[in-house]
Amino acid sequence: MRILVTGASGFVGGVTADLLCAAGHQVTALVRDATARSRLSRMVEVVQADLLEPRQLAAAGVSRGFDGVCHLAALTRVRESRETPLRYFAANVTGTINLLAALDAGTRATGVAPRFVFGSSCAVYGDGGTSPIPETRAAAPTSPYGASKLAAEQAVAYQAATGRLGAIVLRSFNVAGAVGSHSDRDSSRIIPAALGVASGRRDAFRVNGDGASIREYVHVVDMARAYLTALRAVVPGQCTVYNVGSGVGVSVSDVLATVESVTGRDVPRVTLPAVPEPRALIADSTRIRADLGWNSPSSTIERIVADAWRSTAVLESVPVGRADVPIGT
Repeated sequence: MRILVTGASGFVGGVTADLLCAAGHQVTALVRDATARSRLSRMVEVVQADLLEPRQLAAAGVSRGFDGVCHLAALTRVRESRETPLRYFAANVTGTINLLAALDAGTRATGVAPRFVFGSSCAVYGDGGTSPIPETRAAAPTSPYGASKLAAEQAVAYQAATGRLGAIVLRSFNVAGAVGSHSDRDSSRIIPAALGVASGRRDAFRVNGDGASIREYVHVVDMARAYLTALRAVVPGQCTVYNVGSGVGVSVSDVLATVESVTGRDVPRVTLPAVPEPRALIADSTRIRADLGWNSPSSTIERIVADAWRSTAVLESVPVGRADVPIGT
């Protein structure tokens, strides 16, 4: 298939673009940052455009008639979204609408109704309720980020209802790890932040409260495989929602202990007052496993941290620590 990947300069988008290319698809990466070229497979076509600029999308050939689209371009920080809500709605909602409009123009011109896989988030569920969270849980976002993702989901679903699109929405929880040249460079996330302490770039890890809050983590390779699997399963005129997660809860303290074990280095902690947040956020991914046959073999916390640490060591030229830790590829 001819597949467009938006957000391919990002962590998950880059891995997804490379995986699709390796699977034999003809991949076009839509990026705002042209330096992403160096991190992507040489077989990936790279075009530069801003989703908030429809004329740039037209110039980049988004309307040429793609068979499939993986839409991962987004702003993703929950706390930041509370400071700049309009920026998040512009990027995540208006950007999605502009993309859908460009694809619709291509469909009308070529007759090709693309398979559309949208990268959404567990933030649409909000903070209430118990875990694990099924797709049947009512959406109740508590942040502009979550609300913007839900609004974008709705735009995708309504466009699919026209029959000029088929869609699957993937609600991810916490994506981590690394593969090849792709690593998570967002130090606001727990694993990159903890590895930053282990590598000596940061003095200590700031723990909000008692460190008992539980989250789950899915390896970026498993997440990218979910996009590949979903593309094959899209049905024209339909929009289906799937959670994507390992289903295994890990506390903040457990993550830090794993980082220390993998790196062979201490991770000093500074305890800060607790912040309002759910005690546990774990996905019920039964549906995607049953319907699409997706699974998450790489998503143990040990494998995730080991792969991320190896990437950190390569990028920063620091010793990797214990040699007996199995490193994923």
